[in-house]
Amino acid sequence: MASSQVIENMSNSLKEQLASTPLFGGNASAVEQLYEQYLEDPAAVPAGWRDYFEAMGDPDTEVVHTKVREELLAEAASGRRSTAITRERSGKPSTSGEKQAAVARLIQVYSLRGHQVADIDPLGIMDRRVPGVLKLDYLGLTEADMDSEFFTGGLAGTANERMKLRDIIDLLKCIYCGKIGIEFAHISRARERLWLRRRFEKGAVTDYLTDEERIWTLEQLTSAEGIERYLHTRYVGQKRFSLEGGESLIPMLDDIIQQGGTDGIREIVIGMAHRGRINVLVNILGKNPEELFEEFEGNYDLDELKGSGDVKYHKGFSADMKTPGGNVHIALAFNPSHLEIVNPVVEGSVRARQQRRGDMEREEVLPVLIHGDAAFAGQGVVTETFQMSQTNGFRTGGTVHIVVNNQIGFTTSRPSDARSTDYCSDVAKMIEAPIFHVNGDDPEAVLFVTRLALAYRRKFKKDVVIDLVCYRRHGHNEADEPSATQPIMYSTIKSHKTTRQLYAEKLESRGVIDATAAGEMQDSYRDRLDRGEPVPKSSLGMIGNEYTVDWSPYHDVEWDEPVDTTLSPATVSELGSAVTSFPPDLKLHGRVQRIMDDRLKMARGDMDMDWGFAETMAYASLLADGHIVRLVGQDSGRGTFFHRHAVLHNQLNNREYSPLEHIVDKPNAFRVIDSFLSEEAVLGFEYGYASTAPDTLVIWEGQFGDFANGAQVVIDQFIASGFLKWGRLCQLTLFLPH
Repeated sequence: MASSQVIENMSNSLKEQLASTPLFGGNASAVEQLYEQYLEDPAAVPAGWRDYFEAMGDPDTEVVHTKVREELLAEAASGRRSTAITRERSGKPSTSGEKQAAVARLIQVYSLRGHQVADIDPLGIMDRRVPGVLKLDYLGLTEADMDSEFFTGGLAGTANERMKLRDIIDLLKCIYCGKIGIEFAHISRARERLWLRRRFEKGAVTDYLTDEERIWTLEQLTSAEGIERYLHTRYVGQKRFSLEGGESLIPMLDDIIQQGGTDGIREIVIGMAHRGRINVLVNILGKNPEELFEEFEGNYDLDELKGSGDVKYHKGFSADMKTPGGNVHIALAFNPSHLEIVNPVVEGSVRARQQRRGDMEREEVLPVLIHGDAAFAGQGVVTETFQMSQTNGFRTGGTVHIVVNNQIGFTTSRPSDARSTDYCSDVAKMIEAPIFHVNGDDPEAVLFVTRLALAYRRKFKKDVVIDLVCYRRHGHNEADEPSATQPIMYSTIKSHKTTRQLYAEKLESRGVIDATAAGEMQDSYRDRLDRGEPVPKSSLGMIGNEYTVDWSPYHDVEWDEPVDTTLSPATVSELGSAVTSFPPDLKLHGRVQRIMDDRLKMARGDMDMDWGFAETMAYASLLADGHIVRLVGQDSGRGTFFHRHAVLHNQLNNREYSPLEHIVDKPNAFRVIDSFLSEEAVLGFEYGYASTAPDTLVIWEGQFGDFANGAQVVIDQFIASGFLKWGRLCQLTLFLPH
């Protein structure tokens, strides 16, 4: 709404020279509109209001809508005049003004706390107690106010600025207490909160899917349910870690691929544990069902098998998918049983792919991480990976996190045993990621939050979390008897219709599809499985493109054959001079200056080389030969033992200069990164990077050798055994100084 329209809605007292009028609660809604305009564009509001809002503080950090409303409420209660507007005018706030301020507060409270009573549990057994702040009397409103009209502040983009209180409450419940619960109050940047609120409110009351999209969603659910039932019948009792109960994950992933491709994404790297992996392999990536059946039956072609192999629900896969915006390459990362350890590996792979494409805006390669609820809350590598998300050496432009929330951990009988927080997703609040809790039995709500999450990631380049609240129909695995420890939950599950059944009935009731067509979908899918045909219509198999990594030159190589890597004195002199040449305004610390002076002598042959100079020459010669070097670790720029000094710090202004970056005229040919204080996630990241960049010398340096113990899972499960299990090569180099 334009500021002139907002002003038109104000009382005459506010319309008369903004800078000379007191603030009363009755004008809260109009002031709220002005404030939101100020957040989007400060120049769009009159000077008097701009000065008032600016006096409150930085809008990107501390200023929130609450301040405006609370000030108005205080003004209404006490009759004080605003200190931001200096001219005096007589008058007292009216009762209607107090009520309007209460309604404004009510709208805000629903936006911040409505998620606590949202209908997000498909089983209906989640304890959802109504917070006191959502009750009318808490804010001074009563049943007698229900038919009174109040300003809505543009709630949900409604054209009607005034509504009855009962209609406002109904609308708030529809938006914030339906099948989606949104959490964004923990986000400190006001512009992000405003963007999320407006997009969410408008989308929550908009019928945004076409009938064609609804039918396609039903087909995806049919596929998700179909493969599980087929395997359950054909391979009785075999473990597959079924997705049953969380089938909405399949249309969600398909929509991420299709929408992402439309928006310019060219590669997506997916990391997930074992639950639902087989479903994703067949129904999203297009793995041939016949190959899967052979694995279930234990039949392997030894000539084709790389390494010793692994269980089928740990294996990765790559494929190209057709989208309206062009082909998108999808890679599902290999993952051992350590569940969340794949998270940093995916991030590292994405960073390497972005580097290869020159995608410095992080717009062409998307990381998608699929978590379990108990592991997401319980495993420290999740927190470590979140911590690296906005750091310079590790950011990937935002990750879409999907929590397949079965509402129970394998080792616990109740959520209170699995975590100390209300939601499994609360750990994501540490980086101020918005969180969408969504009922897995409402696939249309699932697709809405999926698209909103993608839009948020694209705009703000930050992580976003979708908490897909569902259940697991067969317990931890198909041989489990879950009712022994969760009798009430599994009594409910046994009588609960599947997501596909519920959605098919919904579409039938709307006349979008009839029962015959829904049944034909199931028959068609089962027939394709019987024929062993790939089932995703958008799958193109493995086509490849100019950015596809070719590891074939590194297979069947005798790595123990010596290679001459000596440097001539002339080369040492030339490179040594280059790494000891600095800008004239670079003032070094005295000790560092002496090291650089000594290195120049070493380059000329006037002094014996030390370790730091020899290492620097090794990197310089690799760069001169056209190679790329990435060195990561804690304090690696300086070096743990004060020996490296690959990054020099100007003592006058703290600016940094890296001589090795200027050996060749090639951006990012040399990167040395001081990592944050993590071993596990950082080494996982570098493994993922190295396994995707065969042309780069990737080095992880433990600050001391025994620090590597904190990353032992990465060493054991990926570095030491990745080739034997999955045929995956990796040229990662570990420095373990002591």
